[in-house]
Amino acid sequence: MTRFVRWGAVGSEKPGLLDANGDIRDLSAHITDLSGAVLGALHTVPTADLPLVEGAPHLGAPVAGVGKIIGIGLNYADHAAEAGMAAPAEPIVFLKATSSLNGPNDDVILPLGSEKTDWEVELGVVIGRRAQHVAEADALDHVAVYTVVNDISERVFQLEGTGQWTKGKSCDTFCPVGPWLVTPDEVDDPQALGMSLWLNGKQMQRGSTATMIFSVAQIIAYLSRIMTLHPGDIIATGTPPGVGMGLRPPLYLKPGDVMELEIDGLGRQRQTVRAFG
Repeated sequence: MTRFVRWGAVGSEKPGLLDANGDIRDLSAHITDLSGAVLGALHTVPTADLPLVEGAPHLGAPVAGVGKIIGIGLNYADHAAEAGMAAPAEPIVFLKATSSLNGPNDDVILPLGSEKTDWEVELGVVIGRRAQHVAEADALDHVAVYTVVNDISERVFQLEGTGQWTKGKSCDTFCPVGPWLVTPDEVDDPQALGMSLWLNGKQMQRGSTATMIFSVAQIIAYLSRIMTLHPGDIIATGTPPGVGMGLRPPLYLKPGDVMELEIDGLGRQRQTVRAFG
């Protein structure tokens, strides 16, 4: 399996890949970054005789130059039920600010005024080829890579007051992505991936992309009718049950909490929560 990463100091990450031993190999002599058109042509990137990166460098969000992050809400029927909301008849769409992007193992910072910050493990889909008015049958041809997204959400900002979802989804650090990018040829079926999230070692979410209301192909086709999707755009496709809002009583993140989340074949994230400032 070829797994692509971005490694190095925050703000200065370089492209790389993980070899069979799990070591990072430097790709920066061959590509400038994992962004734009490069993502649609990863099969042409050299994978042999690359220099070894020493140590265990910081991993950044594995996609650079992201134009937009699109979220799909209530895309698992059992999650809609725990939220007390009806399953949607068509995809619920919201945006996350690109400034919310975060490395897979970087701290998550609770924003000032946070009362109900929540977790959501999600399958991330990264576009590799321009998509406009795409048929469902052709939609997966526009996928460059799959990855893991933690769609962190501040529920007061999202649902209370004026209740605009983008507000609760866009705080700084609220979109950890990675650790890797995995090409579609390495994912047998994006609708058959197990996914889990643990909070302080206790499993909170366990599900499968098999129970999505709208499949990855349906989501891409739908979105491409209302906005053009460009290489590097990230789609967060929804979360299974087990979020804090759905517990009785509800449970929300606090400083010192540790989230760990994983999707079959796509790697594992780990974030520590801390207060702003």
